[in-house]
Amino acid sequence: MTIDQLIFVGLNGYALALDRDSGAIVWSNDEMKSGYVTLILDGDRLIASTNGYIYCLDPLTGQIRWHNPLKGYGAGVPTALVSARGQTSQTVIEQAAAAAAAYMAAGAQTHVT
Repeated sequence: MTIDQLIFVGLNGYALALDRDSGAIVWSNDEMKSGYVTLILDGDRLIASTNGYIYCLDPLTGQIRWHNPLKGYGAGVPTALVSARGQTSQTVIEQAAAAAAAYMAAGAQTHVT
């Protein structure tokens, strides 16, 4: 399987890879801290952020290559993870807007009484 055949999803502390054609789960990683997970594919690395931690995952296996707790920066959700590798500024802006909208939607859902 190649990276082009995968769709990456972050949910409730999980990072998952789905088969693009069937939707079947290829791998699931639950080793990260729980919470909203932001993902970006950066070449041969899948970068995930949750609760102030940054993880680098192997996009084909989901195994953690490294992680950084970013001590001193707080535990909030990033508004965007951005890779400038081969992207136009419009793509970066669209990614940032989508991440911010997803964060707002997730926050609105958790505060409903």
